Amino acid sequence: MIARLIVSLFLFLVPAMVFCQTRYEQTGWAAWFNNTKLNKKWGLYFDVQIRTHDNWNGIRNVLLRPGVNYYIKSNQTATVGYLYTPTFPAPDITNGKTLTEHRIWEQYTVSHPVFTGTLSHRFRLEQRFIGRADEDIFSQRLRYFFRDVQPLVKTGQGFKKGPFVALQNELFFNLQNKDRLNGSFFDQNRAYIALGYRTPKFDIEAGYLNQAVKGAAVNTMNNVIQVAAYTRF
Repeated sequence: MIARLIVSLFLFLVPAMVFCQTRYEQTGWAAWFNNTKLNKKWGLYFDVQIRTHDNWNGIRNVLLRPGVNYYIKSNQTATVGYLYTPTFPAPDITNGKTLTEHRIWEQYTVSHPVFTGTLSHRFRLEQRFIGRADEDIFSQRLRYFFRDVQPLVKTGQGFKKGPFVALQNELFFNLQNKDRLNGSFFDQNRAYIALGYRTPKFDIEAGYLNQAVKGAAVNTMNNVIQVAAYTRF
């Protein structure tokens, strides 16, 4: 029910953005997501991502995001963490300044079976310390994410190995100082579809991600090719 509501909201928001002035980009993202379980209740989280400029013209962002997991139940996890991300100037901008953002983040994740796969929901709150060329901004942002993974071959109880299709969407909302960002409660939406292969400890996938970003003056529609790996220890 929640997933249907979010998809409906996405289908409503994106056409409204297209009618505004919109810049179109083509980029590539690479990501590694890792969860390491220390004991029954505690674990470590880490992801690293690399994102390119438009037309794959150099590196735009590097994201480093460590965290600590607390396992509430087998299907529920609470996490707190930190993020460091520099944004590098475009190659055609001379004397550009690398801008840096730091974040503190808290999240709650819950998953449940759907058909022969799993649907997960993630609610994340971020405290953002954003470095700009002329000022520093503090803002808070709420993110809602769902991800549905369905095996492409018949499996027994629990999907442990084989090819799969992944469908996910994430909505971003500015909760604080939105007037100093894009002037809007709505920040961005990321819709994604991918094909992958799973083993008990490792997933690898590749797919297409559509990132619709609300800007202060110009919106951005980013067509992303993403390759991602997921490890579990």
